[in-house]
Amino acid sequence: QVQLVESGGGLVQPGGSLRLSCAASGFTLSTYDMSWYRQAPGKERELVAHFTSLGSNKNYADSVKGRFTISRDNAKNTVYLQMDSLKPEDTAVYYCNAKRTTWRTYDYWGQGTQVTVSS
Repeated sequence: QVQLVESGGGLVQPGGSLRLSCAASGFTLSTYDMSWYRQAPGKERELVAHFTSLGSNKNYADSVKGRFTISRDNAKNTVYLQMDSLKPEDTAVYYCNAKRTTWRTYDYWGQGTQVTVSS
């Protein structure tokens, strides 16, 4: 069964850090382009960080550049999002996405994990 499971969310004070994890089962993450998205209440889902299956090209939303880092551990079939210097505006549900296009598109989403930044 194909599945993505996020974890690591929670409540943190402004300026704090969290590391989100996205564990895959039923497929190999290293062959997919991986992304983290987030959706705040009343707002559209937005792309936060992305890298291709080769992992050589990482892209970040301007709002998180220099504070968030996306990475992958192929041995654990897991993708991470390290979030530092968190701000209240980072509060959202964070989703992991895996996408691969061959003769068809494979597009998988996790269930999301809540991140709340508040004092």
